[in-house]
Amino acid sequence: MNNRQKQIGFSQRIRLEWLQYTANLVLAGNDKGAVNSSLQELLQDKVSVGGKAVRGTREKVITILMKIWLNVPGELETLRDDGLKLLKDLPRKNHAAVHWGMAMAVYPFWAAVAANTGRLLCLQGAAAAAHVQRRVREQYGERETVSRAARRVISSFVDWGVLTGTKEKGVYSQGDTYSIDDPKLISWLIEASLHARSNGSAAIKDLLDSPSLFPFRLMHVPAEHLVSISPHLDLLRHGLDDDLVMLQEDGQAARNGGAK
Repeated sequence: MNNRQKQIGFSQRIRLEWLQYTANLVLAGNDKGAVNSSLQELLQDKVSVGGKAVRGTREKVITILMKIWLNVPGELETLRDDGLKLLKDLPRKNHAAVHWGMAMAVYPFWAAVAANTGRLLCLQGAAAAAHVQRRVREQYGERETVSRAARRVISSFVDWGVLTGTKEKGVYSQGDTYSIDDPKLISWLIEASLHARSNGSAAIKDLLDSPSLFPFRLMHVPAEHLVSISPHLDLLRHGLDDDLVMLQEDGQAARNGGAK
């Protein structure tokens, strides 16, 4: 694990529309000060209403929003720029996938919670928050901060509509799903997924069917086509059905450098 894989960071419930608003501010050319001011105004009657704390919940939410779309780690700047272009070019129905991908890349903890949720949904048809939290604690340590952050991420999934509550408290079923058939978006999501992984490589089938992307049904595109779309991906062919996709060496070097 590099530093980003070890960190939690994603400690607040984040609504999809807040991410869309933040990305729109960045696309409009606003600087950090302007983005922060606009987010303060947006959230003043939604988060920490009446709160006076210097680092209250609203400030923590804004930090997460800005880190995903503005203050990204250096090795993710190209991914962010490509993601913003996708938001500008793609229909609105595909925007959730772009925000999901950036959240995974910047905060691998989001990807870890999603992966455990997706596996339970696949195996059992439902995911109990307690079971997801237990599995995430096995990865990140037996700390209350891990459980609390996992609960916030699960709450975000519910807010996004990709999880829905059941009659049993704390148990969720699959919510909205999105079919993704745009090769450019799929290639970008593969790249985002690799940034969330500690080794920056995986079999193409594992990436396309990854439980960390449980709200999305990715069209199966040949690995060589996905790699031809993105200059940041490499392909290693093991066998007929065993293509390994990895981040380009320069991107891998950047990730390792950022982990020092």
